[in-house]
Amino acid sequence: MNNSSDPAIVTALLAVRDRAYAPYSQHPVGALVVSESGTRYVGANVEVAHYKGICAEASAIAAMASAGERQLHEVWVIGPGLHLCTPCGDCRQRIREFATAETRIRVVDGEGRLLKEYDMQALLPDAFGPENLSPQALHDE
Repeated sequence: MNNSSDPAIVTALLAVRDRAYAPYSQHPVGALVVSESGTRYVGANVEVAHYKGICAEASAIAAMASAGERQLHEVWVIGPGLHLCTPCGDCRQRIREFATAETRIRVVDGEGRLLKEYDMQALLPDAFGPENLSPQALHDE
């Protein structure tokens, strides 16, 4: 893995992160997902007063799904600082829902430098997914 990121993706990540609504945590996060078609969808975290909100990754995936797409090619996440800002557990499961073995999840620092890259197995080992709900899987137990 190299430490470079696509400049257009970094620009989009910085812009969407800067539009996050995070008045309570002061922790703005942006996400960009690339669908199987190559279309890019962005999302930012949106907090509300009762401390439940939507994560940036969930926001971007919702935009993708709302457009009718169902497969993630790449997921990019940016937080506010120089530290790793990886998807939370709920977002890891949400990513898993639309991921393939080839999906790459990339986390960049607050300036857009690539910090770490994951595949789905590394991000959420032994994950429960749609195939676990198939009629055959239910009979195998």
